[in-house]
Amino acid sequence: MNTSLSNVESLPISYLARKELILSVKSISWTFCLLCLSAIVKGQEPPTWSSQIACLVYSHCSPCHNDEGIAPFALLSYEDAFAHRFAMEAAISTHRMPPWPPSRKDQHIQGNRSLTEEEVALFQKWVQQGAVQGDKMLEPEAPINTSIVEIEDPDISIRLPDYVVPDLKELDLYRCFVLMTNQNEDTYIEGVEILPGNRSIVHHVILYQDTSAIPIQLDATDPEVGYTCFGGVGSNSAAMVAGWVPGSGATFTPDGMGIFLPKGARLIAQLHYPEGTAGQIDSTRINVKFSNRTDLRNIESLPVLNHFFGMDRPLFIPANTRQTFHQTFPPIPFPVTLTGIAPHAHLICESMKAYLTTAQGDTIPLIDIPHWDFEWQGFYSFIKPIVVPAFSTFHGVATYNNTSSNHHLPTEVPVDVSLGEATTDEMMLFFMSVSLYQPGDEEMIFDTTPHQMHHLNCSVRPMTTSSLIHQSNLEIILSPNPAKDRLYLKFQHQKASVFRFEIIDVLGQIVHVVPLASDQVHQIPLPLNLPNGTYYGRIASMDQQSTPNKFLILR
Repeated sequence: MNTSLSNVESLPISYLARKELILSVKSISWTFCLLCLSAIVKGQEPPTWSSQIACLVYSHCSPCHNDEGIAPFALLSYEDAFAHRFAMEAAISTHRMPPWPPSRKDQHIQGNRSLTEEEVALFQKWVQQGAVQGDKMLEPEAPINTSIVEIEDPDISIRLPDYVVPDLKELDLYRCFVLMTNQNEDTYIEGVEILPGNRSIVHHVILYQDTSAIPIQLDATDPEVGYTCFGGVGSNSAAMVAGWVPGSGATFTPDGMGIFLPKGARLIAQLHYPEGTAGQIDSTRINVKFSNRTDLRNIESLPVLNHFFGMDRPLFIPANTRQTFHQTFPPIPFPVTLTGIAPHAHLICESMKAYLTTAQGDTIPLIDIPHWDFEWQGFYSFIKPIVVPAFSTFHGVATYNNTSSNHHLPTEVPVDVSLGEATTDEMMLFFMSVSLYQPGDEEMIFDTTPHQMHHLNCSVRPMTTSSLIHQSNLEIILSPNPAKDRLYLKFQHQKASVFRFEIIDVLGQIVHVVPLASDQVHQIPLPLNLPNGTYYGRIASMDQQSTPNKFLILR
């Protein structure tokens, strides 16, 4: 049939109706597809600084990247991050930043500063899609990076003498300072707080204790304040007590445990001043809190795996070679409990790993650092104790790269390297916090948040226009303060909602949550796994939260 325009009028009515119906269906189909495409596009809105990225940066980057921090530039605003977005993306994509040396598989270690794979992908997407700022009203408040005193009534508070960092050209400086405790009797340490005097030049601090006279002798032979101490403090009898890195707070021993400090012992603080800090002044303060209990279990920091005993061969790395060494500590006939570990080596070390093998043939990982960096060494506490069964064997493995491919090489060209304390020497140590096992240690939990919690507990919001959780005029009353076993909480609210009570530590981590039924006086039991220290309590619902109230746990 010829259906040209000239004879349309001769077409049957049914044909025209069918034609119109087909055109209508096609129109509706195209409209539906456009609506679907629009919905998909809306669902793929780019991440924004205010809703997602600020939380990541303020939590994982700003502790070092601030106006008084050790990093070379600040990351405290959208403008800061936008200016450095490409460098940040490169460092984050390769997991070079934030610095977290342990393997990402080591999920049994507290305070993991690294970003999750989802967070890395989110940051990459933000940069690749234009680094949009978004709604400023959704942005969390930028952190204020100042030293907040947590141990307000220390038994010892020692301020180091003013120290002017000398010009060492392109070298970092490790300086030790001897602190006299003047203790006339044995005691236990339950809390340590390290407050750098000049946070822009202090990379990290490690605190030791020692009963020998060696640190005093080393101090006396150095005409300046303190003495230079690259590898350790110079004494084989020195034991690690605590440490500080940017973003960390006071450290407290687990409940029922303490660090034994014999009478007459001295504290030695080793401070790392990085290259480029010459001429600046620092005066760091050390606060120490003693326990009034005498029945505590002693936590000893011991070099269980060391380069003196149990090595497969002497620690010697010829120039232009790459060597792997193994060390063991023989089985002991009784169980022990580990609460933390601190690997230690120098500049040509490439990787370090420690693990256990039980008498039954099982393997228990302790720590794995696939890319060792001396400048980011640290002490790592476990989320829960690791119980070492009787007759287990400790193992250590370390690889050293003494070739020109190692950019940490301390000399211009590779030279033979052997055991020693100097910058050009090497070490292979695994300090472990060890205590005698007690039944029930397997059930203890020191930390329930393996991934570092976010600044002000901010959240990485979904990429939608969800409502903002805002700080309301809710008021709460907490008592007693300090608290021991329980808190009493009282609050009132006008808007009906389901509330919860959150306990937050000084790093912003939510460490305990209790559902609340109504606005009455609540009795909140305090978990035994929360160590002594400063905390903040607040109530929160889906759309509002109270201002955090500070309180202390002191048992």
